[in-house]
Amino acid sequence: MMKKEIIKTLSLEPHPSEGGFFKRTYTSEIEAPCPVGTRKTLSSIYYMLTDDSPIGYLHKNQSDIIHYFHSGSAISYTIIHPDGRLETQTLGNDLSQGQTPQLTVKGGCWKASKLNEGEYGLLSEAVSPGFKYEDMELACTTNIRERFPELLDMVKSYIYQA
Repeated sequence: MMKKEIIKTLSLEPHPSEGGFFKRTYTSEIEAPCPVGTRKTLSSIYYMLTDDSPIGYLHKNQSDIIHYFHSGSAISYTIIHPDGRLETQTLGNDLSQGQTPQLTVKGGCWKASKLNEGEYGLLSEAVSPGFKYEDMELACTTNIRERFPELLDMVKSYIYQA
C-alpha cells in the first residue's frame, strides 16, 4: 500500500502540533489518579510520518509512551532525558541494523522522530496514563536553550518553527 491509501484506509488526519498523521484508536473507560490529575488509564493512536511530513517535532509528554512499528521505512528517535542525556533509537523491523520494533519513551523526556527515507513509516503508540493535549509541551528554541544549551545545535532541526 502507498501512503495515500493508508491515510485514507486508516482515516488518518494531519497531527495538529507534532507533524505527521494520526488517528486515536482507543481510550480506556477506566480512570485513575496520576500526578497531573485524573486520567484515563490508557489511550492509543496510529501515527505515520511521510516523505512530505517527515518530522515529529520535539515535544515532551507527562505519560509513558510505547511505540510499535508496523510498516514502511524505519523512524529515528532523538530523546533528551530529564538529566540531559541524549539518546537515539531507530524504530523498525531490521534487527540486524540495530532497529527495534518497540520503543518506550518515559514521561518527562523530550522526543522527536524522523522518517529518514522512503514514502512513509507507520506505527502505533500506547500512552499511559492516557493522552491529553494539556499534558504535552511542544519545544521552542528558548526552553531547550535554557534547559539543555549544549544540545540545542543537535536538536534545533526538530524544533517547530511557526
